[in-house]
Amino acid sequence: MKHLLVIRLSALGDVAILVPVLRAAAAANPDVQFTVAAPPLLEPLFEAMPNVAFLGVKKKQSAVAIYRQLKSVGADAIADLHQINRVGRALALLRLDALLHLHPLKVRRIHKGRLSRWLMLRHWRTTPRRPQWQRYADVFRKLGILNTTPIPTPERRTPNTDLPIGIAPFAQHEGKIWPWENTAKLALMLAESGRQVLLFGSKEEAQQLESLAAQHKNIVSLAGRHTFREELDIIRSLSVMVSMDSANMHFASVLGTPVISIWGATHPDFGFYGYGQDRANALCADLKCQPCSAFGQKRCRYGDYRCLRAITPQQVVEKLLRP
Repeated sequence: MKHLLVIRLSALGDVAILVPVLRAAAAANPDVQFTVAAPPLLEPLFEAMPNVAFLGVKKKQSAVAIYRQLKSVGADAIADLHQINRVGRALALLRLDALLHLHPLKVRRIHKGRLSRWLMLRHWRTTPRRPQWQRYADVFRKLGILNTTPIPTPERRTPNTDLPIGIAPFAQHEGKIWPWENTAKLALMLAESGRQVLLFGSKEEAQQLESLAAQHKNIVSLAGRHTFREELDIIRSLSVMVSMDSANMHFASVLGTPVISIWGATHPDFGFYGYGQDRANALCADLKCQPCSAFGQKRCRYGDYRCLRAITPQQVVEKLLRP
Protein backbone atom coordinates (compact mmCIF):
# COMPACT_ATOMS: atom_id res chain seq x y z
CA MET A 1 0.00 0.00 0.00
CA LYS A 2 1.39 3.38 -1.04
CA HIS A 3 -1.56 5.74 -0.69
CA LEU A 4 -4.44 5.37 1.79
CA LEU A 5 -7.60 7.46 1.58
CA VAL A 6 -9.22 7.96 5.02
CA ILE A 7 -12.88 9.00 4.90
CA ARG A 8 -14.74 10.67 7.77
CA LEU A 9 -17.21 13.26 6.45
CA SER A 10 -18.95 14.22 9.74
CA ALA A 11 -19.57 15.08 12.53
CA LEU A 12 -16.95 17.59 13.67
CA GLY A 13 -16.28 15.84 16.98
CA ASP A 14 -16.05 12.42 15.32
CA VAL A 15 -13.46 13.77 12.89
CA ALA A 16 -11.44 15.25 15.76
CA ILE A 17 -11.36 11.82 17.46
CA LEU A 18 -9.51 10.55 14.39
CA VAL A 19 -6.51 12.87 14.95
CA PRO A 20 -4.49 10.83 17.50
CA VAL A 21 -5.17 7.57 15.66
CA LEU A 22 -4.10 8.99 12.31
CA ARG A 23 -1.06 10.66 13.85
CA ALA A 24 0.11 7.30 15.22
CA ALA A 25 -0.61 5.50 11.93
CA ALA A 26 1.24 8.11 9.86
CA ALA A 27 4.25 8.14 12.18
CA ALA A 28 4.48 4.32 12.13
CA ASN A 29 4.21 4.21 8.32
CA PRO A 30 6.34 7.07 6.93
CA ASP A 31 6.42 5.49 3.44
CA VAL A 32 2.62 5.56 3.13
CA GLN A 33 0.84 8.67 1.90
CA PHE A 34 -2.39 9.35 3.82
CA THR A 35 -5.16 11.58 2.53
CA VAL A 36 -7.97 12.55 4.91
CA ALA A 37 -11.36 13.36 3.40
CA ALA A 38 -13.26 15.47 5.94
CA PRO A 39 -15.20 18.76 6.30
CA PRO A 40 -13.09 21.67 4.93
CA LEU A 41 -13.27 23.57 8.24
CA LEU A 42 -11.20 20.92 10.02
CA GLU A 43 -8.04 21.07 7.91
CA PRO A 44 -5.98 22.74 10.72
CA LEU A 45 -6.42 19.62 12.88
CA PHE A 46 -4.34 17.57 10.46
CA GLU A 47 -1.46 19.94 9.86
CA ALA A 48 2.08 19.12 10.97
CA MET A 49 1.78 15.45 9.91
CA PRO A 50 4.45 15.11 7.16
CA ASN A 51 2.83 12.29 5.15
CA VAL A 52 -0.79 13.39 5.60
CA ALA A 53 -2.68 15.43 3.00
CA PHE A 54 -6.15 16.91 3.48
CA LEU A 55 -9.13 16.78 1.12
CA GLY A 56 -11.97 19.11 2.07
CA VAL A 57 -15.28 17.46 1.17
CA LYS A 58 -18.61 19.25 1.53
CA LYS A 59 -21.36 16.82 2.49
CA LYS A 60 -24.12 18.87 0.82
CA GLN A 61 -23.50 17.69 -2.72
CA SER A 62 -24.49 14.67 -4.74
CA ALA A 63 -23.08 11.23 -4.02
CA VAL A 64 -21.60 11.12 -7.52
CA ALA A 65 -19.83 14.46 -6.99
CA ILE A 66 -18.38 13.28 -3.67
CA TYR A 67 -17.34 9.95 -5.21
CA ARG A 68 -15.54 11.70 -8.08
CA GLN A 69 -13.73 13.94 -5.62
CA LEU A 70 -12.61 10.94 -3.58
CA LYS A 71 -11.60 9.00 -6.67
CA SER A 72 -9.45 11.89 -7.92
CA VAL A 73 -7.04 11.35 -5.03
CA GLY A 74 -5.62 8.24 -6.72
CA ALA A 75 -5.38 6.14 -3.57
CA ASP A 76 -4.79 2.39 -3.73
CA ALA A 77 -6.73 1.59 -0.53
CA ILE A 78 -9.57 3.15 1.49
CA ALA A 79 -10.26 3.35 5.22
CA ASP A 80 -13.97 4.12 5.40
CA LEU A 81 -14.54 5.52 8.90
CA HIS A 82 -17.89 7.03 8.00
CA GLN A 83 -19.95 4.12 6.65
CA ILE A 84 -23.54 5.27 6.46
CA ASN A 85 -25.68 2.45 7.84
CA ARG A 86 -28.85 4.25 8.86
CA VAL A 87 -31.71 5.67 6.79
CA GLY A 88 -32.53 9.31 7.29
CA ARG A 89 -31.21 12.72 6.40
CA ALA A 90 -28.25 11.95 4.16
CA LEU A 91 -29.61 10.08 1.13
CA ALA A 92 -26.64 11.27 -0.92
CA LEU A 93 -24.28 9.67 1.58
CA LEU A 94 -26.27 6.45 1.50
CA ARG A 95 -25.72 6.36 -2.25
CA LEU A 96 -22.04 7.18 -1.68
CA ASP A 97 -21.73 4.14 0.58
CA ALA A 98 -23.17 1.99 -2.22
CA LEU A 99 -20.64 3.41 -4.69
CA LEU A 100 -17.76 2.69 -2.30
CA HIS A 101 -18.97 -0.92 -2.02
CA LEU A 102 -18.44 -1.19 -5.79
CA HIS A 103 -14.98 0.38 -5.64
CA PRO A 104 -12.30 -1.95 -7.08
CA LEU A 105 -9.72 -0.95 -4.47
CA LYS A 106 -9.18 -2.50 -1.06
CA VAL A 107 -11.79 -0.95 1.25
CA ARG A 108 -12.07 -1.57 4.98
CA ARG A 109 -15.01 -0.16 6.93
CA ILE A 110 -15.71 0.79 10.51
CA HIS A 111 -17.99 -1.41 12.57
CA LYS A 112 -20.19 1.04 14.46
CA GLY A 113 -21.99 -1.50 16.64
CA ARG A 114 -25.48 -0.14 15.95
CA LEU A 115 -27.41 -3.31 15.18
CA SER A 116 -30.06 -2.26 17.68
CA ARG A 117 -30.02 1.14 19.36
CA TRP A 118 -32.64 -0.03 21.85
CA LEU A 119 -30.44 -2.93 22.96
CA MET A 120 -27.39 -0.69 22.95
CA LEU A 121 -29.07 1.85 25.25
CA ARG A 122 -30.54 -0.82 27.50
CA HIS A 123 -27.46 -3.01 28.02
CA TRP A 124 -24.54 -0.59 27.72
CA ARG A 125 -23.64 -0.95 31.43
CA THR A 126 -23.19 -4.72 31.18
CA THR A 127 -21.81 -4.66 27.64
CA PRO A 128 -19.69 -1.50 27.46
CA ARG A 129 -19.50 0.24 24.11
CA ARG A 130 -16.00 0.43 22.70
CA PRO A 131 -14.59 3.96 22.38
CA GLN A 132 -14.85 5.46 18.91
CA TRP A 133 -11.09 5.90 18.61
CA GLN A 134 -10.64 2.14 19.10
CA ARG A 135 -13.11 1.47 16.28
CA TYR A 136 -11.04 3.75 14.05
CA ALA A 137 -7.86 1.92 15.03
CA ASP A 138 -9.54 -1.40 14.16
CA VAL A 139 -9.98 -0.25 10.55
CA PHE A 140 -6.31 0.66 10.22
CA ARG A 141 -5.34 -2.73 11.66
CA LYS A 142 -7.53 -4.47 9.07
CA LEU A 143 -5.38 -2.69 6.48
CA GLY A 144 -2.16 -3.91 8.10
CA ILE A 145 -1.46 -0.56 9.78
CA LEU A 146 -1.15 -0.01 13.55
CA ASN A 147 -0.82 -3.74 14.22
CA THR A 148 1.59 -3.20 17.12
CA THR A 149 1.65 0.60 17.34
CA PRO A 150 0.11 2.12 20.50
CA ILE A 151 -2.01 5.27 20.24
CA PRO A 152 -0.25 7.85 22.43
CA THR A 153 -2.33 9.97 24.80
CA PRO A 154 -1.74 13.73 24.42
CA GLU A 155 0.21 15.10 27.34
CA ARG A 156 -2.17 16.98 29.62
CA ARG A 157 -1.09 20.29 31.03
CA THR A 158 -1.55 20.90 34.74
CA PRO A 159 -4.30 23.52 35.19
CA ASN A 160 -2.69 26.94 35.67
CA THR A 161 -4.51 29.69 37.54
CA ASP A 162 -2.72 32.32 35.44
CA LEU A 163 -4.32 31.03 32.24
CA PRO A 164 -7.93 31.63 31.16
CA ILE A 165 -10.74 29.13 31.54
CA GLY A 166 -12.77 28.36 28.44
CA ILE A 167 -16.49 27.64 28.47
CA ALA A 168 -18.19 26.08 25.44
CA PRO A 169 -21.86 26.02 26.52
CA PHE A 170 -23.56 24.78 23.36
CA ALA A 171 -23.97 21.49 21.49
CA GLN A 172 -25.84 20.23 18.44
CA HIS A 173 -28.82 18.87 20.40
CA GLU A 174 -30.82 20.22 23.34
CA GLY A 175 -30.29 17.01 25.30
CA LYS A 176 -26.59 17.87 25.58
CA ILE A 177 -26.88 21.56 26.57
CA TRP A 178 -26.65 22.68 30.20
CA PRO A 179 -29.35 25.21 31.19
CA TRP A 180 -28.22 28.71 30.22
CA GLU A 181 -28.78 30.11 33.71
CA ASN A 182 -26.22 27.61 35.05
CA THR A 183 -23.68 28.60 32.40
CA ALA A 184 -24.15 32.28 33.22
CA LYS A 185 -23.84 31.66 36.95
CA LEU A 186 -20.65 29.61 36.48
CA ALA A 187 -19.05 32.27 34.27
CA LEU A 188 -19.84 35.02 36.78
CA MET A 189 -18.60 32.95 39.73
CA LEU A 190 -15.27 32.40 37.99
CA ALA A 191 -15.00 36.01 36.81
CA GLU A 192 -15.72 37.38 40.27
CA SER A 193 -12.99 35.14 41.71
CA GLY A 194 -10.49 36.87 39.42
CA ARG A 195 -10.27 34.27 36.62
CA GLN A 196 -10.49 35.27 32.98
CA VAL A 197 -13.30 33.42 31.18
CA LEU A 198 -13.40 32.92 27.40
CA LEU A 199 -16.74 31.93 25.83
CA PHE A 200 -16.77 29.75 22.70
CA GLY A 201 -19.63 29.52 20.23
CA SER A 202 -20.79 30.09 16.66
CA LYS A 203 -21.82 33.33 14.96
CA GLU A 204 -25.45 32.36 15.58
CA GLU A 205 -24.75 32.17 19.32
CA ALA A 206 -22.70 35.38 19.47
CA GLN A 207 -25.47 37.68 20.70
CA GLN A 208 -26.30 35.46 23.67
CA LEU A 209 -22.63 35.11 24.59
CA GLU A 210 -21.97 38.84 24.19
CA SER A 211 -24.82 39.61 26.60
CA LEU A 212 -23.14 37.42 29.22
CA ALA A 213 -19.70 38.92 28.55
CA ALA A 214 -21.13 42.40 29.09
CA GLN A 215 -21.88 41.53 32.72
CA HIS A 216 -18.24 41.34 33.83
CA LYS A 217 -14.89 42.64 32.58
CA ASN A 218 -13.25 39.23 33.08
CA ILE A 219 -15.62 37.51 30.61
CA VAL A 220 -14.87 37.67 26.88
CA SER A 221 -16.93 36.20 24.04
CA LEU A 222 -14.91 34.79 21.13
CA ALA A 223 -17.95 33.83 19.03
CA GLY A 224 -17.58 34.89 15.41
CA ARG A 225 -14.32 36.76 16.02
CA HIS A 226 -11.68 34.25 14.97
CA THR A 227 -10.90 31.68 12.31
CA PHE A 228 -11.05 28.02 13.31
CA ARG A 229 -7.25 27.84 13.28
CA GLU A 230 -7.07 30.82 15.65
CA GLU A 231 -9.67 29.24 17.95
CA LEU A 232 -7.59 26.06 18.12
CA ASP A 233 -4.57 28.11 19.18
CA ILE A 234 -6.67 29.74 21.92
CA ILE A 235 -8.01 26.37 23.13
CA ARG A 236 -4.44 25.09 23.26
CA SER A 237 -3.51 27.99 25.56
CA LEU A 238 -6.35 27.48 28.09
CA SER A 239 -5.88 26.26 31.63
CA VAL A 240 -9.00 24.10 31.23
CA MET A 241 -12.10 23.91 29.04
CA VAL A 242 -15.62 23.48 30.43
CA SER A 243 -17.64 21.82 27.70
CA MET A 244 -20.75 19.85 26.90
CA ASP A 245 -20.63 16.54 25.02
CA SER A 246 -19.69 18.48 21.91
CA ALA A 247 -17.01 19.01 19.29
CA ASN A 248 -15.20 21.49 21.54
CA MET A 249 -14.57 18.70 24.04
CA HIS A 250 -12.83 16.71 21.31
CA PHE A 251 -10.90 19.70 19.94
CA ALA A 252 -9.52 20.41 23.43
CA SER A 253 -8.75 16.71 23.97
CA VAL A 254 -6.54 16.33 20.89
CA LEU A 255 -4.74 19.57 21.78
CA GLY A 256 -3.85 18.38 25.29
CA THR A 257 -6.17 20.78 27.14
CA PRO A 258 -7.93 19.35 30.23
CA VAL A 259 -11.73 19.30 29.96
CA ILE A 260 -14.48 19.39 32.58
CA SER A 261 -17.42 17.95 30.64
CA ILE A 262 -21.16 18.08 31.42
CA TRP A 263 -23.40 15.21 30.30
CA GLY A 264 -27.15 14.89 29.92
CA ALA A 265 -29.01 12.65 27.46
CA THR A 266 -25.74 10.96 26.47
CA HIS A 267 -23.13 9.40 28.75
CA PRO A 268 -19.32 9.57 29.02
CA ASP A 269 -19.04 5.76 29.04
CA PHE A 270 -20.96 5.40 25.80
CA GLY A 271 -17.91 5.52 23.52
CA PHE A 272 -17.58 9.22 22.74
CA TYR A 273 -15.64 10.59 25.72
CA GLY A 274 -12.78 13.01 25.02
CA TYR A 275 -9.67 11.05 24.03
CA GLY A 276 -7.23 10.76 26.93
CA GLN A 277 -9.34 12.86 29.30
CA ASP A 278 -9.56 12.01 33.00
CA ARG A 279 -12.89 10.20 33.52
CA ALA A 280 -13.16 11.86 36.95
CA ASN A 281 -13.66 15.19 35.14
CA ALA A 282 -16.95 14.10 33.57
CA LEU A 283 -20.01 15.40 35.42
CA CYS A 284 -23.02 13.15 34.97
CA ALA A 285 -26.08 12.80 37.21
CA ASP A 286 -26.31 9.05 36.39
CA LEU A 287 -30.10 8.99 36.63
CA LYS A 288 -31.92 5.75 35.81
CA CYS A 289 -33.16 7.29 32.57
CA GLN A 290 -29.61 8.04 31.39
CA PRO A 291 -28.54 7.69 28.68
CA CYS A 292 -31.77 8.05 26.74
CA SER A 293 -30.14 8.78 23.41
CA ALA A 294 -27.01 7.73 21.58
CA PHE A 295 -26.41 11.22 20.19
CA GLY A 296 -28.57 13.50 22.34
CA GLN A 297 -31.25 14.27 19.75
CA LYS A 298 -34.10 12.45 21.53
CA ARG A 299 -36.63 14.58 23.43
CA CYS A 300 -36.66 14.19 27.21
CA ARG A 301 -39.49 11.86 28.28
CA TYR A 302 -40.15 14.15 31.26
CA GLY A 303 -39.82 17.37 29.30
CA ASP A 304 -37.37 19.03 31.71
CA TYR A 305 -33.93 17.46 31.04
CA ARG A 306 -33.52 16.79 34.75
CA CYS A 307 -30.25 15.02 34.02
CA LEU A 308 -28.69 18.35 33.05
CA ARG A 309 -30.43 20.43 35.71
CA ALA A 310 -29.09 18.09 38.41
CA ILE A 311 -25.55 19.36 37.76
CA THR A 312 -24.86 22.64 39.56
CA PRO A 313 -22.33 25.43 38.89
CA GLN A 314 -20.82 24.72 42.31
CA GLN A 315 -20.05 21.14 41.23
CA VAL A 316 -18.17 22.45 38.22
CA VAL A 317 -16.22 24.91 40.37
CA GLU A 318 -15.28 22.09 42.74
CA LYS A 319 -13.92 20.08 39.79
CA LEU A 320 -11.96 23.10 38.60
CA LEU A 321 -10.40 23.56 42.05
CA ARG A 322 -9.57 19.88 42.47
CA PRO A 323 -5.78 19.38 42.63
